[in-house]
Amino acid sequence: MAFGRLERTVGDPPMSEINVTPLVDVMLVLVVIFIITAPLLASSIRLDLPKAEGTQAGDTPRFVTVVVDAKGGLFLNDKPVSAQELGDQLGAAGKANPDTEIQLRADQAVPYGKVVEVMGLAHKAGLQRIGFVAEPAKN
Repeated sequence: MAFGRLERTVGDPPMSEINVTPLVDVMLVLVVIFIITAPLLASSIRLDLPKAEGTQAGDTPRFVTVVVDAKGGLFLNDKPVSAQELGDQLGAAGKANPDTEIQLRADQAVPYGKVVEVMGLAHKAGLQRIGFVAEPAKN
C-alpha cells in the first residue's frame, strides 16, 4: 500500500519582502474618499436650508457668507458675530469692494423679520448684491 512518494522535493523558500500592493490600494481608496467628502464639509454650521426649484450651484469670485441659524444667531464667514459687528464688517467689505456679494444662508425656521434685518444691515453697508442660498427641491 503506497500513500505517496518517499522522495520530497524542496519547495520554494518563504518570501521575506512585504507585499505593499494591498496597502497602496487601500490608501488610494481613502484618498478618493477624502477628495469627495472634503467639499461637503466646507461649512461647519448645520442648517436646514429651504428647497427651491430654480437653485443651482455657483460661486462668485468676491463674496461674504452670512448665516442665520435656527436660533437666530448671526455668523459672518462661519464666525459668530453680533448684529453691530456684522454691520461694521459688512461696511468694511462694502468700502473695500462695492460689488461684493452677500451669500445669505438662513435656516427655514428663522422668522422672516430676522432675514429682513440682515438685509437691512447689508443695504446700510452699501452692499446691493444678496444671494439667497437654498437646496434644490427633491422631485
